[in-house]
Amino acid sequence: MNAKIFTSSHEISPLTMAIIASRDKEGRLISYILDESAEYVSDKSPSKLIDEACMFFGSSLKGRQEGSRVISGFTHKVPVSIDPASGMYFLPTYSPTSPKCSWLSHSHVDDVIPLTEGDTEVLFINGKTITLDVSYGSLTNQVRRTAQFRYRLNSRLHHMGKGMIAETPNPFDAPNTFKNERD
Repeated sequence: MNAKIFTSSHEISPLTMAIIASRDKEGRLISYILDESAEYVSDKSPSKLIDEACMFFGSSLKGRQEGSRVISGFTHKVPVSIDPASGMYFLPTYSPTSPKCSWLSHSHVDDVIPLTEGDTEVLFINGKTITLDVSYGSLTNQVRRTAQFRYRLNSRLHHMGKGMIAETPNPFDAPNTFKNERD
């Protein structure tokens, strides 16, 4: 991957397709950030960037993981919803504590293609591809688990939205309970 822009602070957004773990020339953990129209390199780990994105939306990676576990029942490598309103669901390729862990945006993944043993190609909806050092079975499972989690969370949010609308009184439908002081 040819990173074009170095950044020490990069906001993960709905345009972010992947955050890929790598090492710099000195062996330090860095991230390649693949957005729809640009590529960046950051001196932060992929999981640190995900944590910062979660914090921007009022939680943390740990908090999002705990919520994901409750909703999905998954116990490890849980996908997270950074912001469900904008479709920001990300899946880890390894344990988020592993230096090998990259994160993929579920909304951008079009297909997962097996390559040699241990390598998998990810095809994004815009036609770009990346090759990851993760097995086809593991990555396919992560994509499916993220779809299941996404469905469950969206169902909850949709149900809550209906309930809130139904339970919220319309002030314009309420009878006038205030008397004019002159009456």
